[in-house]
Order: sequence, then C-alpha cells, then structure tokens
Amino acid sequence: MRPGPLLLLGGTAVAIGALAEPHFPVLRRASVALLPAGSEPVRILHLSDLHLLPRHGRRSRWVQGLGRLRPDLVVCTGDLWSSVRAMPLLGATLGALTADGTPGVFVPGNNDYYSPLPPSILGYFTGGAPRRRGPDLPWARAATMLEDLGWIDLTHRRTTLSLRGRRVTLTGTDDAHLRRDRYEKVAGAVDGLGIGVTHTPQRRVLDAFLGDGHRLVLAGHTHGGQLRLPGVGALVTNCDLDRARARGLSPYGDGWLQVSAGLGTSPYAPVRLCCRPEASLLTLAAVR
Repeated sequence: MRPGPLLLLGGTAVAIGALAEPHFPVLRRASVALLPAGSEPVRILHLSDLHLLPRHGRRSRWVQGLGRLRPDLVVCTGDLWSSVRAMPLLGATLGALTADGTPGVFVPGNNDYYSPLPPSILGYFTGGAPRRRGPDLPWARAATMLEDLGWIDLTHRRTTLSLRGRRVTLTGTDDAHLRRDRYEKVAGAVDGLGIGVTHTPQRRVLDAFLGDGHRLVLAGHTHGGQLRLPGVGALVTNCDLDRARARGLSPYGDGWLQVSAGLGTSPYAPVRLCCRPEASLLTLAAVR
C-alpha cells in the first residue's frame, strides 16, 4: 500500500481513538510512604476536572460507583461542572461519596466560576488569562450545596481530620490559573502530616505548601496534557509545571505532588489521546 493511504488510515484510527477514549475512565492506584512506622495505611480517593454537563449521567454513575472502594477521605481538586444546569447531577455525584459519613474536601477550579468557551489555541499554549470580566457560574451556590452534603470547602481554609487514628492537616487555596490564590490567608507551619489541596499546580502555590511543611500536594487542571504522544508524553500543562509532572505521583522538592489527569474535558474539545480519564486511589503507607 502506498504511503498516502497508510497515513490516512493511521490518522483515521487516531481520530477515532481520541474521540472514544474520553468514554473509558480508569482507576489508577499509587502508594507513597509518608506515615510513621507501624501506622495503618490511609487511602485517599482523588477526583478532579469532572466538567459535568446534564448529559453526563454515565460519568456520574461511574464516579458514584467508586464509593465501593471505601476510602478514608475523598479529595476533589476543582473544575467540577461546566453548566449551572448540571448542579443537580453534581450533587447526586459527589453526595453519593459522602452519604456514608466518609469525609470529603474540595477546592474550586477556573471552570467552576466560568463556563467553557470555544478554545483559544494561543491562550491554551501560553496559559493566557480568561477572556471574560467576571464569573458566570453560581459557584457559591454549588459550594453551599456540597457543604450541605457533608463536604468541606477548603478554599483558603485549613482543617484537621482524624484518619485511621492519624491527625492529618488539610490546607486549600482558590485557583491559581485565575490568580485567585491567596496562600497567605492560610500560611503557617504544619504540625504532623500536612496535605495541600489546589486546582492548578502552579509552582508558586506548590512551593508555598511545601515551605510550610506539607508533605503532599494534590492538584488537577492539566488533564494530564489531554493529548499525549508515545515517547513524548504531555505536550502542555497549561501552567508553569513541567510536562513530566502533567499527571500522576512524582517527587517535588521535599515532598510529593499528585496531579490528576481528571475525568472530563471542555465540551469544545471532547478528545483525549493516550490519556484516559481517571480517578486516583492514593495510599499513604508507613515508612519501612
């Protein structure tokens, strides 16, 4: 067969795969030794970038089914919806995970304030500022709904939970992509195990968390690059984080960073390539 038809066939296969991949989420598991010797493991379910629309019932059911894992804590790192009409679905989705008393914490992302717009290619690659003057989604109402369902809003807040008999301090910020992060509102040294929670893994925020003694930071926003190439990985992160850390667990400074590739996409770019939608089950294990 001549090169032309082969290229066309290959391109068609890639396009079909990129359109199909968003519909096949995967649960990823990772472990990191952060607890003193002899401690019981602590399991954290990390969700991010659901980008829910009313039509995403299948995605909602998949997330609700993760309750069977019985995590010790659920953490949502923002971009949870894309339309005010998705508020009932958002409540049903996340409410199912805390209905049995499992603690859950969340912070907002940029698309919790702003509904998606047709993408600006230049803005995506340069991390440009949003093109609108003010938010158009009622995030305050959504956040209140989640609190009524048992979730803790960590936006510029710090809280301490007892997980498997271990005191864990959780600190959160608003979104750095929108430059709404004000870490100074929650700054202070962490006593014991500290976990930072934020949407965009902008380095100034990560460095601030680690500087105060947080050993682990959870974030989202990058979609894992969304389009990844074999042998290359993510092409962009849409922030100042290096491409090698666009998804997964990796060392960062004196601690660890876990970036979720997320479960959704913008409705204007509903494709993924070599980057399936994901939720993460992270086990905090004892040092040997």
